[in-house]
Amino acid sequence: MYLSRRAKILLASLTFGTLSFIYIPLIVVALNSFNPSRTFSWPPQSLSTVWWGRLTESNGVLPAIASSIKVGLGATAIALILGTCIAFAVSRYSFYGKNTLSLLVIFPIALPGIITGIALNTTFHTFLDPLNKQLALWTVVVGHATFCIVVVYNNVLARLRRLGQSLEEASQDLGANIFQTFRYITFPLVRSALVAGGLLAFALSFDEIVVTTFTAGPGTETLPQWIFNNLFRPNQAPIVNVVATMLIVLFIFPVWLSQRISQDGSAGGRL
Repeated sequence: MYLSRRAKILLASLTFGTLSFIYIPLIVVALNSFNPSRTFSWPPQSLSTVWWGRLTESNGVLPAIASSIKVGLGATAIALILGTCIAFAVSRYSFYGKNTLSLLVIFPIALPGIITGIALNTTFHTFLDPLNKQLALWTVVVGHATFCIVVVYNNVLARLRRLGQSLEEASQDLGANIFQTFRYITFPLVRSALVAGGLLAFALSFDEIVVTTFTAGPGTETLPQWIFNNLFRPNQAPIVNVVATMLIVLFIFPVWLSQRISQDGSAGGRL
């Protein structure tokens, strides 16, 4: 496609502007994590790792990180199982209401988080109150799984539709049963989609705060909740920047890997 010099300059300017809009705030957060001032004076008069050294001393941050990891792993495990099963059902079988089922699975990701949170909160209290039970970490896991399923479902369904059924049919024609076909043919081909969906589901769960607020019980605090609760506290605000910077660095590789796997249809055989 031929582009004039003016069009190239315009596209380059738009690209630079978009990337600046996205990444300049992240750079500011990262620099503030090394700002020794409590008031976030800008630009920083000096750089220091004083707040990084106090990270483990901050009240509640480590339990919050542990809670977010537990919730993310739990929600991802549920999403991988249910999302994959539904994707196989929709892709490999014809039945009445298949399109409706697909819509119902995808719908939670489009629903405002506050609506999902209210609905889950009401449902949990309806069933738990008569049993004298309270909201806990497992209710957060269930809440996050409702929208994490969508990510896994979309990834696996797209891969299955792209693969078709010819290799599976050939395997069965050669005498393999359904379990052998899944183990040696289907699973290796969809494995990369499962990894990509799992990574995205974990990242989505780790970042969630609205649904968490409505489904978390007393004493349960995830990292996004801890950040929100401590952002405007003078003694904790610098630590928030440290935690945010740490998360930016830690999530670079999973996001890159997920994107790489999603774009590479042949990655399943190399993982």
